[in-house]
Amino acid sequence: MKEVLSRSECSAMRGIAIMAIMLHNYCHFIGRIVKENEYLYLERNNERLWHVLSNPDELLPVHLLSYFGHYGVPVFLFLSGFGLVLKYEGKCSDDASAPRFLRYHYLKLLRMLIVGFTLFLMVDAVTPGRFAFHWDNVLAQLLMYINVLPDPDKTIWPGIYWFFGLMMELYIVYRLLLWRRSSWIVAGLVVVCWLLQAFCDVDGDTLNRLRYNFIGGMLPFGAGILFARYASQWGFWPSSRWLWFLIAVVSVGLTLLMSFSFQSWLWIPLVIIIGTMAWVKLMPACVQKVFVWLGAISAAMFVAHPIARKLFITVAWRQDIYDGLMLYLIVAIALSWAVKQVIDRIPSPKL
Repeated sequence: MKEVLSRSECSAMRGIAIMAIMLHNYCHFIGRIVKENEYLYLERNNERLWHVLSNPDELLPVHLLSYFGHYGVPVFLFLSGFGLVLKYEGKCSDDASAPRFLRYHYLKLLRMLIVGFTLFLMVDAVTPGRFAFHWDNVLAQLLMYINVLPDPDKTIWPGIYWFFGLMMELYIVYRLLLWRRSSWIVAGLVVVCWLLQAFCDVDGDTLNRLRYNFIGGMLPFGAGILFARYASQWGFWPSSRWLWFLIAVVSVGLTLLMSFSFQSWLWIPLVIIIGTMAWVKLMPACVQKVFVWLGAISAAMFVAHPIARKLFITVAWRQDIYDGLMLYLIVAIALSWAVKQVIDRIPSPKL
């Protein structure tokens, strides 16, 4: 797969994705900033986005990060599907049984979650705005079934940790339904999951619940599986940097345009993935190295950045938005590096 998407390019895509998620999760907590359409499709958010685009001011970058930054999640889901195929569907791959496979991937997720969650609980306990944790929700978070409980918006805290339950569901779906099975089954499941969302109320509880679970993440995850299986066979990959630049620019325009229609909004993750791939292909080597490094610590950054946000969001609430954002960024990256050192000292699970 080196000629299509190399290991370093995958890591750089993770770096872009985690920076988008990390900055989004700070910016959308600021009261007067435009909010995203992630789990629901809310016209009022689009109206506010159009207003700030039509009347730009010094906070425009913060508005854009708040509204679009969550699309780093589909990039991670795409790379997860891509990586699973390369690891488990090759001729020399391990034929792990379903229980062994699921146990291994659960422990891999728990190894990251337990460090970040423990540190967050301690910080949350000694800072203003302490969350009312309940034992059953904490247990559901650690066992990664919290996504299926009612009111996920109110029970998952920090909210970013919904991703662990989502990944566990996708691992189950992959191993039980998709592993080494026909790609038509993958495509069919993607279509079914799209249809389940397409006929929901755009701002209803059903759509919200679906998008907190694997149904909402199946499109980018399935795209990663299909890309890994067939991309090396396709002969039309751009060889010119100008073509990649055109793809990158078009992806930006399409993401904006597709945000203003519910049905096209459901398919934005594909555009985001293609666009991220294009921007990585265009990066100078020195810039790509930075994002490769960020990609290498992306797992630690994912679990650690809520801690930095809890500490520094008050700076933005006092209207020192860019001051708070800079402090948050520096501390989040440094803290992520430290958290990675802790995670690396926890024994890795064995398949």
